[in-house]
Amino acid sequence: MDLLKAMTVFVRVVETGSLTAAGLACDLSPTMVGNHLQALEARLGTRLIHRTTRKQQISAFGRAYYERCVEILGLVNDVDRLALDHLGTPRGRLRITAPVIFSNECLIPAIAEYCRRYPEVQLDVVAADTLSDLIEDGFEAAIRIGRPGNPDLVARPLQPYRLVLCASSAYLDSNGVPATPEDLRSHQCLTYSYPLRSEMHAAQPEWTLLGPNGSVSVPINGRLKIDNSDALRRAVLADMGIALLPSIQVDADIKANRLIKVLPDYVLPVRSINLLYLRDRQMSPKLRSFIDFVVERFGNVSEPDI
Repeated sequence: MDLLKAMTVFVRVVETGSLTAAGLACDLSPTMVGNHLQALEARLGTRLIHRTTRKQQISAFGRAYYERCVEILGLVNDVDRLALDHLGTPRGRLRITAPVIFSNECLIPAIAEYCRRYPEVQLDVVAADTLSDLIEDGFEAAIRIGRPGNPDLVARPLQPYRLVLCASSAYLDSNGVPATPEDLRSHQCLTYSYPLRSEMHAAQPEWTLLGPNGSVSVPINGRLKIDNSDALRRAVLADMGIALLPSIQVDADIKANRLIKVLPDYVLPVRSINLLYLRDRQMSPKLRSFIDFVVERFGNVSEPDI
């Protein structure tokens, strides 16, 4: 027996005054209303309503039981409304991770607007270049550079990650300005050290550039490899060599002439960047709100890697 259903039917019988009217209110036949009522009385071991062919009268116990049923069903409705409200309004703590540079230059400046839109969401942002396992590390979403390799994750493409080949004017004055990609072989080329779990970790140190005669891959060599883009930028500003850095990180340096573009007539690599999250049919409103916001702000203009 469905106890809550039987209690609801009983309440409707008392409030409407007949099995027929209660059936209309509950979308049940009078017979089914009678069955629910009999099952409830059998469970309780006492009469709730005295019925004859001409009238019905609630018993003393039935009156007390009716009042408690109204109270219980009201609480159930309150809980349902609370659950629906919870499912409809983004709220709670949302733990996400993103690369350091993307966090500093893109995500954090945009978060103020997200927080204004969704004041009941508390963001826990981990800015890190290491690759995280969303389940093991407790993240609901991650922004990552490169092609996603996990089929269990949904990948929403964002605007491509553009790179700039640059150096300080002091370095170029001392070491010469490369005229072709092949000239990079004789320069101090500072490189980024990819995390262990990155698909790029085991890649050979080379830069690929697209010029008038097609794509050119040049093995590069340098005295410094760093696992942090900001530290790599500082090394370039300190006249230590040439580096391939995110445009969002060095655009201001180039405009201020602190850094100079190297081989400006060549097209440089573009990396894909994706918002990743687990496949889940019951996605929480807070995660949905974050996904929609990030895609709205940083959505992809499709462009392949080179």
